[in-house]
Amino acid sequence: MLQVRNLQAYYGKSHVLHGVDLEVGQGEIVSLLGRNGVGRSTTAKAIMGLVDATGSVRFAGRELMGLKTYEIAHQGLGYVPENRDIFGPLTVHENLVLGLKGRRPGRWRFEDMYRLFPRLQERSDTQAGVLSGGEQQMLTLARTMMGDPQLVIIDEPTEGLAPMIVELVGQFLHALKSEGVSILLIEQKLTIAMAISTRVYVMGHGHMVFEGTPDALRANRLIRQEWLEV
Repeated sequence: MLQVRNLQAYYGKSHVLHGVDLEVGQGEIVSLLGRNGVGRSTTAKAIMGLVDATGSVRFAGRELMGLKTYEIAHQGLGYVPENRDIFGPLTVHENLVLGLKGRRPGRWRFEDMYRLFPRLQERSDTQAGVLSGGEQQMLTLARTMMGDPQLVIIDEPTEGLAPMIVELVGQFLHALKSEGVSILLIEQKLTIAMAISTRVYVMGHGHMVFEGTPDALRANRLIRQEWLEV
């Protein structure tokens, strides 16, 4: 569904991505791994039109490069940023309403999100700004799905969360996969990424240094040592 070719990205004069290639197929969970600062989040932002970039980003056969971010979202891509970007003064329910892209309901309804994350239903009338970090992560995941994306890019969904919330996020990702939603997951915790991914990419210094199955990465000690392990 998603095909990225020769993606170059810049912050001002800083050249961050150096020819990134990746693919995500229908119903796949593909993880993008690597140490902090190698360009994983920039890759997500470049796909969504949030940074200056060149190359090709095709989704469901259509070229996205040059489109505005909201136009990309309306093609069927969802994006869960690392900083969550919830609307603090609005309630949980109002944040979910903002995730809707049109009047026609998609596959995901309010009751679906509340079933997956019961804590959000308990706090549906609470201002989002007073939620805990874990609750805010649940909210931004749920808000994204209210737009009924065919593919969702999720940046570090478990960072700083308690183990119980991490488990909930993992269940959520499996629920998306069971509904045929494709996922590009940027995740620091190798155990999570390796357990749920169909394929993994490893990034180093702004380009891909490995692509394969989780089993292939487990068997490649040199790649793990050079690009992943501290």
